[in-house]
Amino acid sequence: MNAHKNARLTVSGRALLVQRILKEGLRPVEVAQSQGVSVRTAYKWLNRYRAEGEEGLQDRSSRPKFCPHALPEMRQEQVLELRRQRKTYRQISQDLKVGHSTVGRLLSRNGLNRLAYLEPPPPVIRYEYSQPGGLLHLDIKKLGRFNKPGHRVTRDRLKGRSYHVGWEYAHVAIDDNSRVAHSGLYADQSGRSACLALIRALRYYASLGVCFERVMTDNGPCYKSGRFKRLCRRLGLEHIYTKPYTPRTNGKAERFIQTALREWAYARSYESSDQRATYLTSWLHEYNWHRPHASLSYLPPISRIASVNNVVGLHS
Repeated sequence: MNAHKNARLTVSGRALLVQRILKEGLRPVEVAQSQGVSVRTAYKWLNRYRAEGEEGLQDRSSRPKFCPHALPEMRQEQVLELRRQRKTYRQISQDLKVGHSTVGRLLSRNGLNRLAYLEPPPPVIRYEYSQPGGLLHLDIKKLGRFNKPGHRVTRDRLKGRSYHVGWEYAHVAIDDNSRVAHSGLYADQSGRSACLALIRALRYYASLGVCFERVMTDNGPCYKSGRFKRLCRRLGLEHIYTKPYTPRTNGKAERFIQTALREWAYARSYESSDQRATYLTSWLHEYNWHRPHASLSYLPPISRIASVNNVVGLHS
């Protein structure tokens, strides 16, 4: 039933109106008054019944047969096609010169108003090298320096703000197979710092008996610099770049950064960024030697490196 809440006549009410006129012999004026509708309405339903029978008493759509201002069918298909390509309302509106509200109504009508309603994106192809040393993921996280507790602790962005202290950069490395990680803080993200971070990471892994064949990085300037390329050639490392604007390609490094932020950088109230830096080494030891890793059946990353005696080195 599509009748609105204030409708005087439902389908059964219209049938009763017609019955009173045709079978009981009442005049349309009398029936209209008794049912609280106009005489014109009574004649309308009477004429529909005579022309179409019982079917004429059913509800009809009020949509016009033709609307000169409606978006052409071809343009509607273009809007839907762009949406299936996961374009935003604004992008579709700008590309096709169609009003933002028009795009919204059309997508809502076709069930495409939310990205979650679209076809799921292509599945992520997960991979893992069979042995430690097959691939080393590298990435950089920019961190703000501070000389007093910040707003995350004080809840006051004005009083908790440190001025003229600059930035520091965490260069991270993580083995694809074992998830054993290494990180250090540097003053910038230049090619020189990237090279120093790589050398120190390789020395750390060498102390564990792990040598690498290739490294994976994003397309950042420091990793595309001539200095970094020459270092990779000298060390015999194959350098693999991630697909542009696709951070999930380097997902293990991205995930490690999120863990480091949650469990180290923002885990407690530090008096300064220097104090935070002193805790990095101890946290890395906890991560590599003690912390259960979900993708490793809740064993610590060091459990996958056979050359390390975990019993002896557990509390080293």
